[in-house]
Amino acid sequence: MIEKKQIAENERTVLVGVIQKDQTDQQVREYLDELAFLAETAGAEAVRRFTQKLAHPDSKTFVGKGKLEEIKDYISGRDINLVIFDDELTGSQITNIEKALGVKTIDRSDLILDIFARRAKTAQAKTQVELAQYQYLLPRLKGMWKHLERQGGGIGTRGPGETEIETDRRIVKEKIALLRRRLSEIDKQSFTQRKDRGEFIRVALVGYTNVGKSTIMNLLSKSEVFAENKLFATLDTTTRKVVFDTTPFLLSDTVGFIRKLPHHLVESFKSTLDEVREADILLHVVDLSHAQYEDQFNVVNKTLQELKVTEKPMITIFNKLDQYEKNTFDDWLEPEVKTQILEEVRERWENLTLGNCVFISAIERRNLEGLRATILNKVRQMYRERYPYKTEFFGSFEQNEEGFDQ
Repeated sequence: MIEKKQIAENERTVLVGVIQKDQTDQQVREYLDELAFLAETAGAEAVRRFTQKLAHPDSKTFVGKGKLEEIKDYISGRDINLVIFDDELTGSQITNIEKALGVKTIDRSDLILDIFARRAKTAQAKTQVELAQYQYLLPRLKGMWKHLERQGGGIGTRGPGETEIETDRRIVKEKIALLRRRLSEIDKQSFTQRKDRGEFIRVALVGYTNVGKSTIMNLLSKSEVFAENKLFATLDTTTRKVVFDTTPFLLSDTVGFIRKLPHHLVESFKSTLDEVREADILLHVVDLSHAQYEDQFNVVNKTLQELKVTEKPMITIFNKLDQYEKNTFDDWLEPEVKTQILEEVRERWENLTLGNCVFISAIERRNLEGLRATILNKVRQMYRERYPYKTEFFGSFEQNEEGFDQ
């Protein structure tokens, strides 16, 4: 069996991206910025970036021979033993690139899978990641296999004349089937847990990875959910009971989205994403200070469309207002001008979200009362629509501060 490539701590790496005909240089630079952050999250250090303009990636080595030679010349004699490509590679491309460069080569999907494997804590998350890893590996077995022509026999291992590649493919398929059955059992347990939450309105935090969802979760629920300035700090959905002004609801923190998220992960994390599907209200958190926050906003909305949840009531939370001001305003700028700029940003997004947005700084706790009031109004409206004759009784739940974890 081919063993999964692990990224070592403090491993030095170079990043490679291709500028295709429907992309700009700036877009690819932004993608590589994110790839560098992913590498850092996995424990690697990106020391150099290489890009090449191509109408189509090379079928054998993804980049052209000249660019491959340039990369080889750079890493030669330097302490670099990892190359990361920003797009998915086939098994044969990985083999050809590694043969040419003499170093370990992975792609963006494999890097994300590595991070997920490190971050998975619960049995559910570990099973989901393992399933995604095997699904990623299966179509790449043939291209990555070094001795396809060898035949083998052996009791209980392979049939007469079965090649080792066929044996491995069969083993991987059996493993995928086993993990799917295991995940199905975990899903049933998770569904039962969600069903047992009763008549509470359910609110889910969604958004691009590293926008501050877990920090907001901690502030709103007064709980300690892991929050870190790294991508995919949270994999396992955490749900807490929250009470605003005697009105209770359930608040869930979910896994962050990202560009080019491997479809195997989306499929494997279906049960985790069910928390989003089954939510009554979505809180879409956006990092206002990020240079590409509008692109991230659109990536999340596209993912929500794929999950078929865009019709749900949604509040867009523009977070990191403090950092946005630091990035945008010079010291010499007049206070009136700063206020005007902020008002123009607010008006624009209020129009785009039909008034369903709030601007906050979770780290400085700015406008948290405004956020609480906006959520409370939406939750109460939902209760009135769903239980028009029972709303007056919801205050009786206030004493029950029990939390829920998946």
